[in-house]
Amino acid sequence: MIRAPAASPAKPVARALRAAAAIVHRHPRIAAPVLGALAALGFQPLAIWPAALVGLAGLLALMAGAARARDAALIGWLWGLGHFTLGNNWIATAFTYQAKMPVWLGWLAVPSLSLYLALYPALAAAAGWCFRQRRVAFVAGMAGAWIIAEWLRGWVFTGFAWNPLAMVALGPFTRPGLAALAPWLGTYGLSGLVVGLAGLWWLAASRRITPGSVALAAVPVLALVWPGPTAQRDAGAGARFTLVQPNIAQSELDDPAHYEAQFLKTALLSEANQPGRRLVLWPESGVPDYLREGYPAWLYRATTFAADPAVARRRIGMVIGPDALLLTGATDLIARNGAITGAWNVVTALDGAGTIRGSYAKAHLVPYGEYLPQRWLLGAIGLDKLVPGDLDFTPGPGPRTLDLGPWGQVGVQVCYEIIFSGAVVDPAHRPQFLFNPTNDGWFGQWGPPQHLAQARMRAIEEGLPVLRATVSGISAVIDADGRVRAHIPTGASGRIDMALPPAHRPTLFAWLGNGLPLGVAIVLLGLAGLALRPSRR
Repeated sequence: MIRAPAASPAKPVARALRAAAAIVHRHPRIAAPVLGALAALGFQPLAIWPAALVGLAGLLALMAGAARARDAALIGWLWGLGHFTLGNNWIATAFTYQAKMPVWLGWLAVPSLSLYLALYPALAAAAGWCFRQRRVAFVAGMAGAWIIAEWLRGWVFTGFAWNPLAMVALGPFTRPGLAALAPWLGTYGLSGLVVGLAGLWWLAASRRITPGSVALAAVPVLALVWPGPTAQRDAGAGARFTLVQPNIAQSELDDPAHYEAQFLKTALLSEANQPGRRLVLWPESGVPDYLREGYPAWLYRATTFAADPAVARRRIGMVIGPDALLLTGATDLIARNGAITGAWNVVTALDGAGTIRGSYAKAHLVPYGEYLPQRWLLGAIGLDKLVPGDLDFTPGPGPRTLDLGPWGQVGVQVCYEIIFSGAVVDPAHRPQFLFNPTNDGWFGQWGPPQHLAQARMRAIEEGLPVLRATVSGISAVIDADGRVRAHIPTGASGRIDMALPPAHRPTLFAWLGNGLPLGVAIVLLGLAGLALRPSRR
């Protein structure tokens, strides 16, 4: 008996791809936001990078079928709407902790913000569509356009650089993965590379299944499973530090009735376990007291411990010990003519004698979080910022390095300042490490791991270790290669005692900043344009 040859296993795959492509092309305006949401699954906490590549490859397929640039822009906008709505879902949780802001407004705020953020994929799609005549040029042009669009998203209207596509390339805690290329590409250049990898899947899917197309599809897989360079075997030879995570519930953090218990909890976690010099690192919102003189007396009486700020400082100094220096989140007020007109979100350096050794004021404030834009209008209709209090915070002067003497030189980035590529280090005074105190208790389940991932990317880009102290997690020690050497998970209290991991020499990105990825974008767009030129015979 002669048997018929078995069907090739590739044929069902090919039929499934063709059927999916047919559905997508018949309903592009429905498919686009679904593909955008699919791409958001590549971010933390899920980190499903194949979903991200499929979502991006689907976007390229829809754009290739668009008849006009404005049709491609609409597809990009709809894709971005789904992408940012799912990826930024954690924003809604913040509204549950502000009594003046109804909870339902949070679920309205997420898609409302996405309506704006989606303009950047729309811009990239409109520009990338211009190169559609040749497929390789189309992929290169789209990658270059995406780099520029993400760079714009990082600074226009103060910027919201959360979750660039580069995060898809970041490996798990113990390895950087393809993000190890960030020193030579920058975050936005790495995002362009992710678009290019998705483009390879689109190119492979648009061909018949052959050894060549399979090899093409394998390239992104090999790239994104690459663990990155081998870890350096060093235990850290820098300053000793104690990093504290007190694990205070967000619902209790700003309640004066809990201030004393919160301080005692943080203090017990900060006691010295051996003699000698050390840094102590507390998170944002680490101290409820006003630590500086010059404010009206009733303000000091309204806080926890004493009407004298010197007493509060000495009490903290006794906790950390004579050979220690504390870096802690706090609030400084702006007083003019006896009136309080504003506030700074600061990190204060305090020694064991209770003396302030320096401070840093947060420069990149969160709109609607730390200040209310157009307060004259929005305040009149009952809206307020999410951080409690009637005063808007005032921005500081920008990245700076605090010289802590024998404790080293530190660059400070408070909370979400760490997400802004190219804006975290004073290039004239390069620090030995970055300190990122934050309070991620606002941000639900998805926000904290996404925030940590972006702190890891800053470490890789700049070649600097990052010490991250949070109120309730995830606190972490990140080395200059983006590896998490120690961490305290969400919902746990604890401390990390280590020596500071070493910094690398300044990276190419540290020298050139975002001029580096913009240069990559120009090269990609130039090559795409050259590829469209008719060949001469």
